[in-house]
Amino acid sequence: MADTHAAEAADAPPAAPRLSLVKDTDTPAAETATAEPTAPAPAEEAAPGAPSEGVEAAPVQELRPVDNPALTMPEGTWVAQKRAYMADAPPVIHPALRRADDFTYAARWAGAYYGHVTAFHTVRAPLYLGRLTLQAPRGAGRLFMRWGRWVLDTEARPVTAKAAAAADVEAWLSLSREHSRRVRPRRILSLAVGTVALVTGTAAALLAPAWALAAGAVGAAAGLGLAGRKADRPIVTRYVSTHTMRQLDSTEVFEALAAIGIEGKKGRSGVTFAAEVQRDGPGWRAEVDLPPGVEAGKVLEKRAALAAAMRRPISTVWPEGDRNAHPGRLVLWVAQQDPAKAPRRLWPLMKNGQADVFAPLPFGFDPRGNLVTITLMYSNLLVGGIPGSGKTSCALAIVLGCALDPTAELWVYELKGSGDLNAVKPVCHRYVSGDDDEDIEATIAGLRAGIAEQQRRAKFIKALPSSETPDGRRVTRELAEKYPEQNLGPRVIVVDEAQELFTHEEYGAEAAKLCTKLIKKGRAYGVILILLTQNPDASSLPTSVSSSVGTRLCLAVMDWRANNNVLGTGAHERGLRATEISVTEQGTGILARGREGSTVRAAFIKQTEAEDIGKRALALRTAAGTLSGEAAGQEVEHADTATVIDHLRDVWPDGADAVHSHRLVEALAAYRADLYGAWLDTEDSAARSTALSAALKPHKVPTRQLTLRECCGGAKGVRYTDLPNPDDADD
Repeated sequence: MADTHAAEAADAPPAAPRLSLVKDTDTPAAETATAEPTAPAPAEEAAPGAPSEGVEAAPVQELRPVDNPALTMPEGTWVAQKRAYMADAPPVIHPALRRADDFTYAARWAGAYYGHVTAFHTVRAPLYLGRLTLQAPRGAGRLFMRWGRWVLDTEARPVTAKAAAAADVEAWLSLSREHSRRVRPRRILSLAVGTVALVTGTAAALLAPAWALAAGAVGAAAGLGLAGRKADRPIVTRYVSTHTMRQLDSTEVFEALAAIGIEGKKGRSGVTFAAEVQRDGPGWRAEVDLPPGVEAGKVLEKRAALAAAMRRPISTVWPEGDRNAHPGRLVLWVAQQDPAKAPRRLWPLMKNGQADVFAPLPFGFDPRGNLVTITLMYSNLLVGGIPGSGKTSCALAIVLGCALDPTAELWVYELKGSGDLNAVKPVCHRYVSGDDDEDIEATIAGLRAGIAEQQRRAKFIKALPSSETPDGRRVTRELAEKYPEQNLGPRVIVVDEAQELFTHEEYGAEAAKLCTKLIKKGRAYGVILILLTQNPDASSLPTSVSSSVGTRLCLAVMDWRANNNVLGTGAHERGLRATEISVTEQGTGILARGREGSTVRAAFIKQTEAEDIGKRALALRTAAGTLSGEAAGQEVEHADTATVIDHLRDVWPDGADAVHSHRLVEALAAYRADLYGAWLDTEDSAARSTALSAALKPHKVPTRQLTLRECCGGAKGVRYTDLPNPDDADD
């Protein structure tokens, strides 16, 4: 039986390669064209347990291929596919040759570069000759020793000595004859060359002119000097900076990825290139398809190891994924020069121009040298990093951009007291510098005023018809220009050294609640909060604040906790790692909005340059007539529209349905001592309850007799359901 089946299998036509079959129980046999009908097996060959005659047999399960032949590409798809490929095709003519001005610029640059190199080494030619002359004796000695070893055939002596020590006479005699055969011609050749050189030198000394003798002597000294040079003392002075890196090639990429464990396993395809390695700005770009099942994020997690494998500074190696391809596509960009040591790029608004806070503001540059912008409108900004990481550079680039928008109202609270932001003081509606209690109190007052402004704008925007707010209930540039009397321009509140605010014993809790509320509700109405801190840990930066900010910039930090506190939970695991940024790379950090982030270096602005920009901002505002507050010589009034109802919501215990009045009075006095501290002057709980009842009466909130087992039995109190509905301003 086995032989019969083997023969039938041998006569059967060969199966198509890599054909996968599955059982098909729904398709009738008549409709199945991919499997031959199976003949019934003879009765004597029926398998044990098979149904006998008269018993209905189970339906035969036909097989069909997994790959449906009906899904073959129709005619014309090839053209569409090639058209898609052509979208990323390289240009036929290099961009530098397409335009006359680009070609002229490239030609001039090349001529200037090579002309400068030639002049550089020409001026130093006497120095190079002097170095060679000083090393000529060493070179002569080296050449003489080499000639002696060659003539005497010293490399064969260890073998001859070994044969003599082994008392192998026959081997010793054979080696001696071979030694004589090799040494004799060398001696004759050396004697002949020496004789010719002696005769030629004597004739030249008697017949050649002095300049020829001098040139010959210099040439001989230079040749001997080359033979005597030391590896650690180069003759020619290096022209380019030692920070310039070698060119990237595929071999280096292959070997580096293999060194960190990214390579194809046995039986699988390995690393392949999606495109050739090419120039990309001040560096090289390599697009790599990683082995199947390997995501680009795995390489991002090993960036330091990858840089070590490539023997390059970590600040020059920037791997990232390609969102337009697939998760396994790695884009590796390697800088030709260490960005941390490269010449600075000027801020685009350094010399002229003005900004628009409603639009992206220029901030800094990525490792490739491309401009990076930050959008503040409808968002907020959190900047964190250890001391010395370049927070001041970031603050200047941001605040000066806002100052150059004449319609933006600046409220700056610099709680360090160093005057780093004094350049924008002449244009600020409110400017505070210091870390005393009165400075902290002024900052709290500014945040309260921001909440009040948000509520005022919300009421105005809600009253507008939908035709004037087609993009949603939010402040826009069009609305601000249409209703100038409403003062709807951006209000930017900057708090530098925010840890001084959040860790304050008296105002810390209120500051966290005010910032959280302002971040959540103010952004839609053009009230923007910018927080900068040099201590981004959980105690100095409340989670309720950090988790609500839309745009985050993390400079150099010490550990993953601080990294995630600024960039968001899981950022370190996703490859957004500011822990790998050195404190010497001042102003460099990870800029993130949502789950995606990129590396950016803030444009460096000197204090003298910042003062000039501040003067230009003052001129713009003076011409536009938008100076206000302290900049216009006015006394700033801190409007606070928050009521006792708002304060009760801020201090209300989580999950409590009702609270006794005396407990609420104590909480209110701790939250706002300036308003409710006097209520604690009496020890009588009934008097405290009476004060609260009187304050709630205008808002029609009753105080009821409550019996709460967890506190004090029966006493008057307030139910949470009796409080009016909060203002549902759009987030």
